[in-house]
Amino acid sequence: MSDRVAAADAVFSSQTDAAGGPLPFKQPNFLHSGIGGAAAGKKNRTWKNLKQILALERALPWQLNDPSYFNIDAPPSCKPAKKYSDISGLPASYTDPQTKLRFSTIEEFNYIRMLPTDVVTGYLALRKATSIVP
Repeated sequence: MSDRVAAADAVFSSQTDAAGGPLPFKQPNFLHSGIGGAAAGKKNRTWKNLKQILALERALPWQLNDPSYFNIDAPPSCKPAKKYSDISGLPASYTDPQTKLRFSTIEEFNYIRMLPTDVVTGYLALRKATSIVP
């Protein structure tokens, strides 16, 4: 195996073109910028877990209003809230105009129409809807 490596080194170190001179793209005095090969130029990353991050945050001079991992206060979303069926919990595309309950399929609509008013009021209370069913 070492004979192959020595032969390959000899071939690469004595590369010449057909005219007998050195190859035009190979500079004999070129030095790579990284010391120790290709891997030496890479940064060594140190990963920190959440416990280490929290300990570092406690040591820094934070103001009371500054966000941290202890108190994440996000502004309200700009997107509209998703609507889910009051019966099945699936994404709902429809609302019953009579009871104001949300539903996703025709079977749920038929079920909603058979519900008594006190059950409909209970569903609306669970959703925290203020509509009162007549």
